[in-house]
Amino acid sequence: MLWFVGLGLWDLEDVSVRGRRAIAGADRVFLEGYTSRLGGSSVAEMEAAWETTVTVLSREEVEVRPDEVLEAARAGTAVFLVPGDPMVSTTHVDLRLRARALGIETGIVHGASIATAAPGLAGLQNYRFGPATSLPFPHGAWRPTSPLLAIRENLERDLHTLVYLDIQPGRCMLIPEALDLLEDGAAELGFAIPRYVGVARAGSPAPVVAAGTADRLRAVDFGGPLHVLVVPGPLHVMEREYLEAFAGL
Repeated sequence: MLWFVGLGLWDLEDVSVRGRRAIAGADRVFLEGYTSRLGGSSVAEMEAAWETTVTVLSREEVEVRPDEVLEAARAGTAVFLVPGDPMVSTTHVDLRLRARALGIETGIVHGASIATAAPGLAGLQNYRFGPATSLPFPHGAWRPTSPLLAIRENLERDLHTLVYLDIQPGRCMLIPEALDLLEDGAAELGFAIPRYVGVARAGSPAPVVAAGTADRLRAVDFGGPLHVLVVPGPLHVMEREYLEAFAGL
C-alpha cells in the first residue's frame, strides 16, 4: 500500500488526523524534498513527533529511481509525504501511475495547498486564474522566458497568474529576485506587468502579503522563505477592496 499524504503549508499542526493515522500505520515513511518544504518544522521534528524514520528523497529518486518507495509499498505500507497537497505536482501523479502498473494499491490524504492559499490571502477570485507558471533561477546566461509568456497570455485574457518561485537545495527564490527577473524579461518581450501581489510564508501564524508595483514590493520586508507571487489581471471591485484593506494596494 502506498499512501500519498499532504503535509499542508507550514508545520506539523497542518497535518490532518487522517494523515497522522496513515503515518502511524506505515512501515516506511518517505518525504519528497524538492517541490516545497515546511517552513515551520524540520525533518528531525517530524521524526520525533511521529517516532519514525523519515527518508528524504531527491527529485531524481522520485522521478527516475523510485524503486525504494515502490518496493516498500509492495512489501508493506509506505507513506509518501508531500508539503502542500500531494497531487498538485505531476511528478507525484507519475509515481502513482507507476505504483498502479505494479499492482500496488494507493490512497491520497489531501493537504492545504499554496495553489488555493495564495489566492485566498490575496483576496483574488480562484476561478479568474489562468494557467500557473514556475520561475526558475537563471543558469549562466540563460534566462527563463516561458513564465513571461504565460503571464502575458493571462494578462491578455484578463486572468490572474500564480507564479511559483524556484526551490533548490540550499536556496529558495525570494520575491525581490523574482521581481528583477520578471521586470527585465517583460521589458525584453515588449510588455509591462502593472502590479503584483507578494505572499510570504503562507499558512504560518504571520504571513506577509503586499500588493502594488514592482518598486512598491521591493520596499517591503517579506522576511524569509517560502515566497510566491501573483500577477493579477484586471481587478473586480471586491478584489481591489480586499487588496487595499489587507495588502496595502
